[in-house]
Amino acid sequence: MDELIAARLQMAFSLGWHIIFACVGMAMPFFMAAAEWKWLKTKDPVYMDLAKAWSKGVAIFFAVGAVSGTLLSFELGLLWPTFMEHAGPIFGMPFSLEGTAFFVEAIALGVFLYGWDRVSPTVHWWSGVIVGISGVMSGIFVVAANAWMNSPAGFDFVNGEYLNIDPVAAMFNDAWFTQALHMTFAAFASTGFAVAGVHALMILRGNKNRFHREASKIALTFGAIAAFAMPITGDLAAKSVAIRQPAKLAAMEAHYHTEKGASLVIGGIPNDETQTVDYAIKIPYALSFLAHGDFNAEVIGLDQIPDDEKPPVAVTHFAFQIMVGLGSLMMLIGFLYAFFSWRKSEMMNKKWWLMLLAASTPIGFIALEAGWTVTEVGRQPWIIYGIMKTKDALTPMPGVQYSFYMVVAVYVFLTFVVAWLMARQIRVINEKYN
Repeated sequence: MDELIAARLQMAFSLGWHIIFACVGMAMPFFMAAAEWKWLKTKDPVYMDLAKAWSKGVAIFFAVGAVSGTLLSFELGLLWPTFMEHAGPIFGMPFSLEGTAFFVEAIALGVFLYGWDRVSPTVHWWSGVIVGISGVMSGIFVVAANAWMNSPAGFDFVNGEYLNIDPVAAMFNDAWFTQALHMTFAAFASTGFAVAGVHALMILRGNKNRFHREASKIALTFGAIAAFAMPITGDLAAKSVAIRQPAKLAAMEAHYHTEKGASLVIGGIPNDETQTVDYAIKIPYALSFLAHGDFNAEVIGLDQIPDDEKPPVAVTHFAFQIMVGLGSLMMLIGFLYAFFSWRKSEMMNKKWWLMLLAASTPIGFIALEAGWTVTEVGRQPWIIYGIMKTKDALTPMPGVQYSFYMVVAVYVFLTFVVAWLMARQIRVINEKYN
C-alpha cells in the first residue's frame, strides 16, 4: 500500500471512529439531564432510572472516546510531522482549551455518577448539564482546529516561513463558526435518532414498558429539533465554502464548468472524462442562489482549478448527496413526530412507527461520516488549504501501512467491547422492567 494512502486511511479510520464517540459525548449528557429534570418535576422513578442508565452509557463512551482521542493526537505528530512542526504553534490554542474542557467534563461526570444522595438534587442536575456543556465546548474547540486547516489564519506566510503568529486569530478563523455550528447540531441529530432507534427496537422486541417509550421520546425530541436546524446551518456552511474553497464546492456539486445561473445537481454519477454528471436531476439557477444568494451569480467550476489542486470529485459528490439525503430523511421523521405529538397521538404503540425509528438508528451517523468525508476529501490535496499539500506533510519513515493495520485491529476490538458493555446495560434494564 502506498505510504500516503496508508497514512490518509489511518487518519480517516481513526477520525471516523472517534467522531461517533465525540458526538455522543456532546449530546447524550443533555438527554440524561433532561431525564433527571423530569424526575425532579414528577418524582416518577422511571425518569431516575433513565438518567442513571444513560449516565452509564455516557461513562462508557467517554472512557473509550478519551482513548481514541488521545491516539488521534499522537497520529498527527507521527504521520504528519512537517504539518505539526509548522501548524502546532499556530492552532495549538484550541487543542489546549479542548483539554481543559475535557477535564471539566470528567470531573462533572464523576459528580453525576457518584453524587446521587451525596449532593443536593439541584447540584446533581447541574453537574449533568455541565457534562453536556463541556462536551459541546470540547467538540467546538476541535472543530475550530479543523476549520483552521480549511481556512488558515493568524499568521503570515512569507518565503516558506510562518511569521507573526496570532493563536487567537487562528482559532477564530473564517470557517470556525459555521463549521462548529453545523457540527454541533449534527451531533444532536445523529445521537438523538440513534438513541431513539435503539429504544424503539427494544419495544419491538417485546419490552413494552414506559422506560423505553419515554427514553425514545426524549431522544427523538432532541434529534428532531436538531434535524430542523440542519438545513439552516448547512446553508451557512455551504455559503462560506463557496467563498473560501470554491474547489470544494465544485466537487460537492460535480460542477465542472464555470457559469452564471448555475444549476443545482441532485444525484447523478460524475464523469471526469466527459466532465458531465450522468443521470442527475438539475434545478436551474438554484446553485447560484444557494451559494451566493443571487440566481444569476457566477459559480466557479472545476475548469478554473489547476489539475494538481482538484479534489476527488466522485467521492466528494457522493458523500455530499448522502449527507443531504439522509439529513432530509431525518427532517421528515422529525416532522412526523412533531405532527403526531401535536395531535396527541401515542406513536410508541404503533408498530410501523417503531419500525421506522429502529430503521433510522444509523442514518444520523452515516450522514455525519459523509459530512466529514466532504470536509476532509473536499480539501485535498491540501492539508493546510492553499499553504501546504498533504503529501508534503507526510512522515519520511517507512512502514506506515503496518501502523494502519494495527489501528484497525485495535478499533475493531474496542468496537466489540463497547457493544458488549452497552448490551449488558440494556439487558439489566430489560430484566428490571419485564
